[in-house]
Amino acid sequence: MPTRLPSWQLFAVAVLIWGTTWHAILYQLAVWPPEYGVALRFGLAALTVFGVALWRGDRLRLPAGQQRRVAVQGIFMYGLAYLCVYHGERHVPSGLVAVGYATSPLLAGLGAWALWRSPLTLRFGAGGLLGVLGVALIFAPELATVDRSPTAGTGLAYTVGAVLLSAVGALSASRNAHHGLPFWPTVAWGLAWGAGTAGAAALLTVPLPQAWPTAASWWLSLAYLAVAGTVVAFGAFLTLQHRLGPAKASTIGVMTPVVALVVSAVFEGFRPGPMTLASAGLTVLGNVLMLRR
Repeated sequence: MPTRLPSWQLFAVAVLIWGTTWHAILYQLAVWPPEYGVALRFGLAALTVFGVALWRGDRLRLPAGQQRRVAVQGIFMYGLAYLCVYHGERHVPSGLVAVGYATSPLLAGLGAWALWRSPLTLRFGAGGLLGVLGVALIFAPELATVDRSPTAGTGLAYTVGAVLLSAVGALSASRNAHHGLPFWPTVAWGLAWGAGTAGAAALLTVPLPQAWPTAASWWLSLAYLAVAGTVVAFGAFLTLQHRLGPAKASTIGVMTPVVALVVSAVFEGFRPGPMTLASAGLTVLGNVLMLRR
């Protein structure tokens, strides 16, 4: 276990950080192709976590069988899922991507039930639906413009792919923890596999950029996404998943859009109205229902 923090604090850390990464990703998309941005983000994060593991004295080498398990986690959770997230935000408003991720608890719960017969209560399902409804209402003005975009179908496909691939990665991570794989070495190798996946996609599909970005916003957002948005937030999320299971840990995806609203109000001039605030309350209520014992 990477930390002794209470679960509610880990939940708050992940929600607060991931709620701000939607905005940070926009700075990345403004300069470089998504494939290179994702590869650099997870490459830097992997180097950071390898350093943490070495500092802790963890053994980095994993047996071949464990490495294969970690590869599945990394390729799906970090590489493929985030390629879809970045591409999705190029074609549709980030609100649509947020609504997609609000379905994560239901997908994770259904997946855990189908694979391992983990309990899935009616209250959890009702809370999940309330959460999705609340997030959809929050971003209703953005969603109303989706059909005007000529590439809306492409963006929707990327969003669905991101959510499904992320769910596969989360369920794989849950099994890896269940089988006792060491926490920080597993995270480090998983991030390396994710970075390698994105890097391979970049080299195969996108011309190599001719120059490094010069905008300070790009570099600062990359550092934030790599360290806070990946190392810290995924560390908190994976710890919660080990404690609570994949379904309850994924409720983080329902609350992050609420934080994203605050970020939008501060940095993008967004002014929420009564309906938006009521929808945020509905989202919080859904989360409470899902997380209650």
